[in-house]
Amino acid sequence: MSEFRQRVQPEWIDYNGHLSEAYYVLVFGFATDAVMDGLGLDAAYRETGRSLYTVEAHVRYLREVGPDAELVVTSRIVGGGPKKLVLCHEMVVDGTVVATEELLALHVDSAAGRSVPFPDEIAARIAERTERAPDYAGRAIG
Repeated sequence: MSEFRQRVQPEWIDYNGHLSEAYYVLVFGFATDAVMDGLGLDAAYRETGRSLYTVEAHVRYLREVGPDAELVVTSRIVGGGPKKLVLCHEMVVDGTVVATEELLALHVDSAAGRSVPFPDEIAARIAERTERAPDYAGRAIG
């Protein structure tokens, strides 16, 4: 499990006075980057032309977030495979879960134009850090 923190920026507040939906996803993206860094899929690794590409995501907007809020995103790896990674992010403000995101990402070699297996050391880190999925994971939109 990893944690990422981000303060809401003034320009992220929409005409209704709360965090615009696009910025929830932006912050979840920053949290994904932090997970990648922790796995060794960092900037130096990405210079090899390999990276994670998000191919599917499910966001739940549970509570409004106001200006200047401190967002705390807890991320966990909940699944994976030779070429894929499944993450769940929970965004919390003042102890309350305000949004969640479940995403599926593929490990892609941009030169080859396709997904490729993770290097053995990355695959081992993913396996070592995989946790049980939260109850909301795997749900369909309803």
